[in-house]
Amino acid sequence: QVQLVESGGGTVQAGGSLRLSCAASGRRDSIWIMGWFRQAPGKECEFVACISSRRITLYGDSVQGRFTISSDNVGNTVELQMNSLKPEDTADYYCATRSGTTVLSARPENYRTWGRGTQVTNSS
Repeated sequence: QVQLVESGGGTVQAGGSLRLSCAASGRRDSIWIMGWFRQAPGKECEFVACISSRRITLYGDSVQGRFTISSDNVGNTVELQMNSLKPEDTADYYCATRSGTTVLSARPENYRTWGRGTQVTNSS
């Protein structure tokens, strides 16, 4: 069973950068998707970005052009480079994955395994 652990969260000033990392263990499938979602206090879960084992990526509209998702060859590490951070980027960020598919999805219900999250705070 795959387990995910996020790291790299913290506090950064507006306009700054932060790099989140998600470490996956127990993966036995070479076909997968991994995504990042976020949830701010009082708001719904929001899709940030995802990547497949084919290295195809998909981004949410609010982060397009500012965030970059990347992964290693086997899906054991997925990173989210966040640039030009805005106060509205403040949220808990979660890594998620689903094995056995390369169909990218922005819907959280399509992911089977989730990490516990890491907090990102952007001060104005």
